Amino acid sequence: MAVRIRLRRMGAKKRPFYRLVVADSRAARDGRVIDWLGEYDPVAEPTHVRVDAEKAKEWLAKGAQPSDTARRVLRLAGVLDGASDEPAAE
Repeated sequence: MAVRIRLRRMGAKKRPFYRLVVADSRAARDGRVIDWLGEYDPVAEPTHVRVDAEKAKEWLAKGAQPSDTARRVLRLAGVLDGASDEPAAE
């Protein structure tokens, strides 16, 4: 089973916010998830990003591949280094 870290759309029409989740790559965008890692609200001023760094690093170590957008959110949260996909050093 290929596992991905990706965003799940939540919220109202024209007011989206996203949850950062771990899901099977074959599952629907808003379908069944394995684990919930955090949230991202691009509409808020300033942008709200909250990620459980320990869980995210654990899933990355297990081989979960982040989507392009999820990778950007993980960088905003400081979980990933900007230059590589390696978890940030503590």
